[in-house]
Amino acid sequence: MYEEIAEQQADITRLLLHHIHAPLTDTAYLRGVLPVPPPDEAIRVAIGAKEDRAPDQLLAYEIPMRQGDDLVTAYDVIGILRTLLTGTHLYPSDHVSTLMGMTLVRADSAAVEPAEPTPDDNALTILRTIVSPYTEEQPDPRLRGFLFLGQDRLRLYLDTEDVPGVIAADVRPSGAVTALLAALPSLITEEERMVVDSNDPHCSCAVDLTYW
Repeated sequence: MYEEIAEQQADITRLLLHHIHAPLTDTAYLRGVLPVPPPDEAIRVAIGAKEDRAPDQLLAYEIPMRQGDDLVTAYDVIGILRTLLTGTHLYPSDHVSTLMGMTLVRADSAAVEPAEPTPDDNALTILRTIVSPYTEEQPDPRLRGFLFLGQDRLRLYLDTEDVPGVIAADVRPSGAVTALLAALPSLITEEERMVVDSNDPHCSCAVDLTYW
């Protein structure tokens, strides 16, 4: 049953990636998508200003993956985030906490009226669908999420058929990216590289590839 959630987390991550460069609102950019582990059915989205990279600069929203019987889509998430990022919102104290150095807000998506898609959103949907039509075949490894951890440190949340759970792989965007991407599928399965990151509940193990 949870594979349905995992697949949707990966799909949301893929469709939100362009908001690293394109703001969700005037000053709010995507800085991470965190796959909440089972049994919870949720996704966390980290938001910051264009120059923000450190977790303590970011605000994360936890959004339930279901609305009634339906799974939320990336377009639902974008609409919910735009509403949450616009105007003033008050949250009960038990809906606000700290996670991995970020302020975390648990959103009640049932009480949020999502913002309508913009014409540019719809244009992007048309273009993306033509260029990258949907396929049921999943990549391996599969990107379930990501998070900026600094100016030159990016955490990738990946899963693969060869390792149970979610692997957090830390990489340097300024490094040898082409070589890293070619070697990544094998590097994340090497047991001697794996450690437990007790500060990150979104992964079962972590792999440091920043000096690879």
